[in-house]
Amino acid sequence: MAAAVAPPLCTWLVAACLSAACGDGEKEKQRRHRGGGVGGLFGSRCRLGSGRRGGARSGMAMSVALHPERTVVENKKPDMKQRRVVVTGMGVVTPLGHDPDEFYNNLLRGISGISEIEAFDCSHYPTRIAGEIKSFSTDGWVAPKLAKRMDKFMQYLITAGKKALENAGITEEVMNELEKSRCGVLIGSAMGGMKVFSDAIEALRVSYKKMNPFCVPFATTNMGSAILAMDLGWMGPNYSISTACATSNFCILNAANHIRRGEADLMLCGGSDAPIIPIGLGGFVACRALSQRNSDPAKASRPWDVDRDGFVMGEGAGVLVLEELEHAKQRGAEIYAEFLGGSFTCDAYHMTEPHPEGKGVILCIENALADSGVTKEDINYINAHATSTQMGDLKEFEALNRCFGQNPQIRVNSTKSMTGHLLGAAGGIEAVAAIQAIRTGWVHPNVNLDNPEKNVDVSMLVGPQKERCDVKVALSNSFGFGGHNSSILFAPFK
Repeated sequence: MAAAVAPPLCTWLVAACLSAACGDGEKEKQRRHRGGGVGGLFGSRCRLGSGRRGGARSGMAMSVALHPERTVVENKKPDMKQRRVVVTGMGVVTPLGHDPDEFYNNLLRGISGISEIEAFDCSHYPTRIAGEIKSFSTDGWVAPKLAKRMDKFMQYLITAGKKALENAGITEEVMNELEKSRCGVLIGSAMGGMKVFSDAIEALRVSYKKMNPFCVPFATTNMGSAILAMDLGWMGPNYSISTACATSNFCILNAANHIRRGEADLMLCGGSDAPIIPIGLGGFVACRALSQRNSDPAKASRPWDVDRDGFVMGEGAGVLVLEELEHAKQRGAEIYAEFLGGSFTCDAYHMTEPHPEGKGVILCIENALADSGVTKEDINYINAHATSTQMGDLKEFEALNRCFGQNPQIRVNSTKSMTGHLLGAAGGIEAVAAIQAIRTGWVHPNVNLDNPEKNVDVSMLVGPQKERCDVKVALSNSFGFGGHNSSILFAPFK
């Protein structure tokens, strides 16, 4: 009998001890946090690697024991709305250019970055086109020795991240003044180091001795953020999120929340992916998700058009510098836009198909508006997820129509009509597009929308040419396999 009673009793005692210890641990953590950051060298263009350095059964007892401590912690949380978050830097690596202005000017001109795949022989695949990056160099951004070993997703990530810092005016002098313990990196990836891992499998067919010793760390999605933080000496929040094609938005909103909660002052955030390799192309072909319009690549990605036949893969990275407003002002940073807020939801319906009633998307948008403190009438520009798939395009548009159909000022477009779908990086470059729309007063066209679906209200959609738009609040949607929904909002800084 004693033995039967002992486990829950012991668990309760352990929980009580943990509760007391957590209080001491929190004080110690706060003491260390006030101690300041650790500096790091920041060379020319931030060159990387340049010689620098089981109690489920007793859940009730544990819940009771820990509850008082949880209440105390919650009472200490700062008011998130008191800390405003602004965008002070942007970095991109895309099929349409590796500079935010070049990238957006090409979008405004309606130029397609989709072409025949040249990286490998795909003549036996039913899909032979992609938003492939034809010209890219890590020179000046990543040390040659590391670049040679890294997967491309990591090269894109680090390059875009450092370009974002340069775009934000974070020079060596500014870097030396930053409190490194309050600077973080949160750049995710949907697919991670697919090429590195694929090469390791091929090497293993010969012998494990032939495998690259870096194949495991360079394949994981977190390592890009980790290596970038090591190079910068940034000791704040550092991790990656992988929620398929919603990855970038998840990273951006979580990064902003670290700032809003007072845990960081400056965050690099976004996404990166490099899936245009045999296993990546083959996998999506097997899913029957890709367009097969090989004879006319520039016309293949056609969101909301009757003749769309699947999405077109793309590759690259999109990274933002998010910064606490007063911190940005103190260093005299140029502010491109204000980040207002966002939301995540789950369809809880199907692995790849959207919810037929759009419940998860509608809930996500409504929660994002509430988090941002704006109304449906305040939104006048939407950068849609719209990937050029049969079900996805229609269900998102139905949700948008239900939320914003009564707003005659709304303008909706899809960046993917020109870039293809960059998977985990899509939300990153689309956030840049939304911010550039705010800055320039122009929204880019929807290309290839020759025969719109009958259920699509074309009056909401941007036409085949760029349009003037004085953006009040911009909404950017990203959705991913697994039913992951995300919406984030930006506005002009006032």
